[in-house]
Parts: sequence; C-alpha cells; structure tokens
Amino acid sequence: MTGRLAIFSLCCIVLITACSQQASTQTAKTRIIYGLTLQPSGIDPHINSSSELGIPLRQVYDTLVYRNPQTGELTPGLASDWSVSEDGLAYTFRLRQDVRFHDGAVFNSRAVGANLDRITDPALASQKAVFMLGPYVGYDLIDEYTIRIRLAEPFSPLLDSLAQVYLGIASPAALAQYTPNRYQFHQVGTGPYTFEEYIPGDRIILRKNPEYHWGPAFYTGLAQGVEEIEFRFFTDPPSRLLALERGGAQIMGEILPSDARGLTANSAVQLVPVTIAGQPLQFIFNTRRFPTDNRSVRQAILFGTNRNEIVDAVYQRFSPVAWGPLSASTLYYNREMNGLYPYDVSRSRQLLTDAGFQDTNGDGILDIGGLDIEVTVIVPPWGLIPQVAQLIQDQWRVLGIRANLIPVPTRSALIEAVNSGEYNLVAFYSFGYDPSLLNSYFLSTGSENWTGYASQELDNLLIEGVRQRDPNVRRSLYAQVQRLIMDEALILPIRDYVNLNGVAANVQGLTFDAYGWFPLLPNLTLQPTS
Repeated sequence: MTGRLAIFSLCCIVLITACSQQASTQTAKTRIIYGLTLQPSGIDPHINSSSELGIPLRQVYDTLVYRNPQTGELTPGLASDWSVSEDGLAYTFRLRQDVRFHDGAVFNSRAVGANLDRITDPALASQKAVFMLGPYVGYDLIDEYTIRIRLAEPFSPLLDSLAQVYLGIASPAALAQYTPNRYQFHQVGTGPYTFEEYIPGDRIILRKNPEYHWGPAFYTGLAQGVEEIEFRFFTDPPSRLLALERGGAQIMGEILPSDARGLTANSAVQLVPVTIAGQPLQFIFNTRRFPTDNRSVRQAILFGTNRNEIVDAVYQRFSPVAWGPLSASTLYYNREMNGLYPYDVSRSRQLLTDAGFQDTNGDGILDIGGLDIEVTVIVPPWGLIPQVAQLIQDQWRVLGIRANLIPVPTRSALIEAVNSGEYNLVAFYSFGYDPSLLNSYFLSTGSENWTGYASQELDNLLIEGVRQRDPNVRRSLYAQVQRLIMDEALILPIRDYVNLNGVAANVQGLTFDAYGWFPLLPNLTLQPTS
C-alpha cells in the first residue's frame, strides 16, 4: 500500500510539473515586451501630444473612423458611417450599437459627446487634441446612436483628426471617476487591449480584451493575438539593440541606423523600417535675421548642402533625401519637389557672389559691409540632429559660411530659443498624414511660424487647402504651397523620417497604421521558440 502511494505521489508530482511547464511555455508564447524610446511627461491622449504615447494607447482606444494602412482611405471605426453637409459645417456620425467600454459601460452618442466636452474644456489644457478639431463649435445628439459635430467654417482635416488616437473615445464613467492627473493611470477605452498598469519611467501593461469584436477590417489577428504586452522604456539609443539581442525586449523602435545595418546578418532579429508621414527633418530659416533674411543666401545654403552625404553618413541610407516641406509618404506630396536644389557648390558660391558677399579679409568667411556671413543654428538632441548639424557646419565652412551650433536639451528649451529671435535656422520635424499640418508653420499667423515669412498668396493657399473638400482641388492647392515654400527657400529639407524597428524573429505580423508610428498590435502572433 505504501509503495502504491509513493508511485501515485510521484506521478502527481510529474504531472503537476509537466502542467506547470506547459503553462509557463504558454504564458511565454503570449506575452511580449515592447521597447519605448521616450518617457513622456504624461500619457493621456486628450492632454499630451507625444507620438510615443500612441504606441500603447492606439491599442486601448478606438476612434470614430480609421485610415486604412494599405490604402490611406478613411474607413469606419466606432462610427459605422457618416455624412457631411453641403456647406461642410456639419458632420453626422451613425454609431455602432454593439460596443462596450472595458468597464462595461455602453458606447453611444452621449459617450462621444462627453469626450468632446472634455477635450474642448479649457481647464484640461489639451496640447493637441483640441486644435485637431479645428473650428469646432459643438455637437447635437440626434438619437442614442447618432451625433452631429458642428463647425464654424469648413475644415476638411476633421475626419483625419478623428482617426487619430488623440481623439480616441474614453469611458465617460472613468473620466468622471478620476481627475485628469489620475486618469492617465486608469485609462478605459473600447480597444482590443485593456489598460492594466502604468508606472512612470518603468512600464505600461496591456492585456487582450476578450470581448473585442468590433475592430476595423485590417485588425486581422484578433483570434490568435498576444495576450499581454508590457511596454518598457529604453531612452538610451545604444541600449536598444542590446536589449533585443539579449531577450530584454521583443520589439524596439528607433534602432540606431549604425546598429540596424548590422541586423542584416542577424537571423535572431528582423529589421522593419517604417516611413513616417508628415514633415521631414528640416532646418527652418528665420527670414527676419541677417543673413538669412536674404533669399539668395537661403538658396545658396540649399545648393551648398550635400544631403546625400548626410543620409549616407548619419542615416546609413535607411532614410531617403527630403526635397520639400512634406515627406514623400504624406497626402498630396508634390513629386515636382524631387531633385530640387541638388548639391552644387559652384552655383551656391555664385549666388553668394551675386548677392555681394566676398572674403575681404582673407579669413575664409564671406562678408558684406563689414558683417561676416555667420548663422546661428538651434540644434535639439533627438533624431541624430546633432550629427547632421556637425556635417552641415563643415559643408558650409567650404562655402565661406560660419555656423554656430546652439544645442538645446528639450522641446521647451527649443521654443525658448526660438522665442528669443536670435537664430537663423532651427532643426525640427512634425508628423501627420494630412498636409494641413503645414498651416502651423507657414501661415503668417501660424503658432510655429518660425520663418517669420508672411505672404498673402501663401496664406490664401493654406487657408483654402483646409476649407476645400474636393481631393483634386486640395492636391492642386498643396502642390502650389510646396512650390512656393521651396521657391522662397524657407526650409532646408534633409531626410524623410524612417523609424527603424527591431523585431525578434519569433514575432510575426508587425504592421503599422497609416501614420507610421503606431503598431497594429492585435495582428501580432508568436511562433514557438526552440
């Protein structure tokens, strides 16, 4: 009897051990770590504006509409369909009737209205979402599942705005329960993943929403999707590839180009480059300050900058050369920009000579009227901009132009330096699919009109581009906008932004939305590892 008990106990132990190993293996197969490269100051999409917050929160929130990542076309989301009034002042959305928030609350028109009320409340101090609504004046609740958004004037980018995570729909019950500061730790949406934990500077944890069945057609992997996703922060660029290679993360964005080049021979890590729509890395000219108040000087700098050398040396050819104020993947990009201002030192020097600049004292720096041709360049730390600035400083020295590089550690410091007015160029880029993002930078009254350039012609084109709904008319208007900006040499474009993502070989199905930054994590699957 004792022997039988011993054998029975041993079998139980073996069985329990086997089950534990099987459960452990199963857990490992349905959980990944996703590396984030920035620690945002806050992650409430209605308040904060970083692209980084959208990487996890695109999974937590649905939006009224989506952009199809393959075609770029607008497609139904929480709204099953919509219509726009003839005057462009009213957008009516008919909502899905089978959606629930993660807290069990019913999604309906009142929920959409509560989100609009929150976003537009001045006390919330939204950094981005409120501006994305344009000339919004209010809404009407037509019935439980129909809502009409009203505008003061036509605003064609509205649907594009409503497709972005910054206008994601949150549970009204959760919004009412928590203060804005606390809500970022208890976020509740209707998306394919639920928000489980946020420890600033450490991790964000999401878990698969088992009730989710109302996603857009391009969410193709819901049945076999990863059960849990942990986001961790890897702010030091050299640490990112190391984390991938050692298993500290399975997906990592913004791999250094020099590290990415080595991945071509690494079978354990895939490289997934993703182009980002919006503005390229550019140096914006200040047209109000000598010597960049002179169009010939600006054009000379454009011709005298070897962008191919920069793309080769800094970005390892992973990023294409930029030619205009929009990246090539952005809506209504004008391909006439391609090849503008090719590298031509002779032409650059001739422009400077024709403008009256010469080296009168033999110090290698051109001057006019006793003033050297010296430019001050504001250089933020992100996107390998300091390395780019070092190269252009050397290139411009050959032209007889002295560049003083002014590093700034943060966006706030950059804005402070710009507000001082004591600069000739500032390096910057912004992201978005609709070209209306140019309005902030090139309207004479734009909030980021760092060029100081004012033109009634350019203003009219930009304003009409936002008002018009006909795609062909908008395409023509933005083609003219891009030509005018480059004719006036208001920017020095460098490279279209490409996000280099490293992915463990057993992770399959990593794709991104039409905006480029935000992964479609419901489509991920994990293959067994040996």
